[in-house]
Amino acid sequence: MNKIIFILSLTLSLVCHAKTINDSLYIAAPINRIVLDDCDACGCAAGNGSSGFESLLNPQFIGIKYFAQHYKAKENLFVKDLTQDQYFNTLQIWGKIPLTQKLSVYASLPFHFHEKKTMQGDIKINGIGDLNLMGIYRIINSKDNFHQLNGGLGVKIPLGKFDEKGASGVNPSFQLGTGSWDYQAALNYKFQKNKLAVLVNTDYTVKTENKKNYRFGNQWNYAATGFYQLAGNEKTIFSAKAGLQGEVYDKNKQFDEVLPNTAGSALYGKLGFEASYKKFSLGGEVMLPAYSNLAGGDIEAKSRFSVFINFGI
Repeated sequence: MNKIIFILSLTLSLVCHAKTINDSLYIAAPINRIVLDDCDACGCAAGNGSSGFESLLNPQFIGIKYFAQHYKAKENLFVKDLTQDQYFNTLQIWGKIPLTQKLSVYASLPFHFHEKKTMQGDIKINGIGDLNLMGIYRIINSKDNFHQLNGGLGVKIPLGKFDEKGASGVNPSFQLGTGSWDYQAALNYKFQKNKLAVLVNTDYTVKTENKKNYRFGNQWNYAATGFYQLAGNEKTIFSAKAGLQGEVYDKNKQFDEVLPNTAGSALYGKLGFEASYKKFSLGGEVMLPAYSNLAGGDIEAKSRFSVFINFGI
């Protein structure tokens, strides 16, 4: 409870001290506000299964997002087939607060409720995850607003519980958190003209050793997404989006010893939409794997789904 009170106080502090860059009723030109989405869900590497980068129509916001992932895994070392269903679910509070014309602060606090189905029965864990904080700086913004480049530096604060026993399973990422302080760098490029926009994003997360001498492998994410405005007026905008997103995971270590079958990579195709009405914005997407090679083939990515609703402030 003390952790939750601390985080809520931090969020309220950011909101109270943030500068208002635009009027809260202002709806920007289609797809021209970008925030990094480093959702703290668990995929192959705990704490950083990513749902990609969101493009949000509100300049500044506080919102709620639901993110679901489905994997198939080996039941144990003596089972050849991938028979175990694993479901990673995350409900998070997130926000983006401009501090100056070029600098913004992004934060997200997740709550995880995960489940895996085993021959001995279902195993469930739930609780608060790791807090993500990131500063986002606008590096380039062309005079015609066609091109924009943003950079970000962030930190993940280990509030989620790490279970050392759970790390010995087929998927060591069945956790609420990594138990470690992790650091992220990101770049985000946008091209926009009229009703069309293209986003290209990449980020890299360096993970450190936790108190149990366990270290999850570093992670590289990359994505390219195209947007097209299907409808819009002064109050309402509706856009469709499609793209590709990839993730690459390095090997986990314990006591500086490399653990086998913990590295991997996956590539997803995604379809979705984003819409806004006055202060509110709504979006969602479905992701299906085009390629999956996780944990030496012991884990297979199946699908992802996300939906969010934000309120402009």
